[in-house]
Amino acid sequence: MFSPEGPSLRELAVQALSSVERGYDLLAPKFDHTPFRTPDEVLDAVESALRRTGPFDAGLDLCCGTGAGVGVLAGVCRERVVGVDFSAGMLDVARERGRPAGPPVSFVRADARALPFGDAFDLVVSFGAFGHFLPRELPGLFAQVRSVLRPGGCFAFPLVAPPRPGSLGYWMLLGFDTVMRVRNALWRPPFVMYYRAFRFGDVQRELARAGFRVELHALPEFGRRRDGSPRVRLVVARTPG
Repeated sequence: MFSPEGPSLRELAVQALSSVERGYDLLAPKFDHTPFRTPDEVLDAVESALRRTGPFDAGLDLCCGTGAGVGVLAGVCRERVVGVDFSAGMLDVARERGRPAGPPVSFVRADARALPFGDAFDLVVSFGAFGHFLPRELPGLFAQVRSVLRPGGCFAFPLVAPPRPGSLGYWMLLGFDTVMRVRNALWRPPFVMYYRAFRFGDVQRELARAGFRVELHALPEFGRRRDGSPRVRLVVARTPG
């Protein structure tokens, strides 16, 4: 699962016993060599779909990490791109990356629960970060996203279909979440990361409550499951206007 340039087992253990912020500060230099980084295939598919939806002027990458998703925004936005994350270590790595061609890119350290922007963006994207938010935090998170979008703006993120009950993937995710719950019951500070807590029914309901109109776009690059449903969808939540 990890390349030779990735973290050692000891480094992962230290990270897992830290807070979320401190854990990612420690992991940041090697994060791009772990399976936690969003694969390029997903980034490319989302960019392709957003090109059909846009163009956009200003874009925000929410919980940007080392900046992998910034390239998606640079490909579909015309004026500026901003990445925001609460890990200083991840942002340091993001700033050191080569700048993608396109509009100016900047990075801001802030918590997604308290974004320091007005309604300055036409597009907000996020990749692989929602496991760090408990279900009860979704209303506040989506309200923050809504507050930084201009009228008619979009909040877009990929959503992978959950593995079928009884499959290997199902048991792997269930096992991971169980280990994290036991860890958080026994150790402080907590490390919030649950793969099975971000459920589409809850997400769709809370997006609607926050005032978004939700659209679903299949990402054809990933094919369909046996029942015909897409393996990966792009959720596009639009503000009025």
